Amino acid sequence: MRPHLNEADVILMCEAARGCAAANGWNVTIAVVDEGGALLRLERMDGTGAASSDIATGKAKMAAISRRKSKDMEERIGERPVFLKLSYGLPIQGGLPVLVDTWCLGGIGVSGVQSHQDELIAQAALDALLSDTPVPLADRTIEANN
Repeated sequence: MRPHLNEADVILMCEAARGCAAANGWNVTIAVVDEGGALLRLERMDGTGAASSDIATGKAKMAAISRRKSKDMEERIGERPVFLKLSYGLPIQGGLPVLVDTWCLGGIGVSGVQSHQDELIAQAALDALLSDTPVPLADRTIEANN
């Protein structure tokens, strides 16, 4: 059995990210994906550029599928340019995996401001999820497909 993200989790994450962005006067796009990179929710705040939807989604996919911060993959490309050949996601700072115990439940990506600010917003979403979930994610499980 593995934990999973449900709709309430995804909404909580997006609300926390929007709150962090609004508190700083930033307009961003927020994307949440499942562990395979499938889009669960996309929110684009007013005044955010059109490209930010694809960028936020790409960052979220990179984080979920690699199980690492998208920034980590960005840094690895400098060391090993072959990582540019990966066909999933965008290796740009601003995407974080949702990790519980040994499970990756998905990823969140943010785009619209400087990349380090995007990551700060994504971290606020993860912090809200991991601290405010009524039923701990590790205790809310579904049958694994294996």
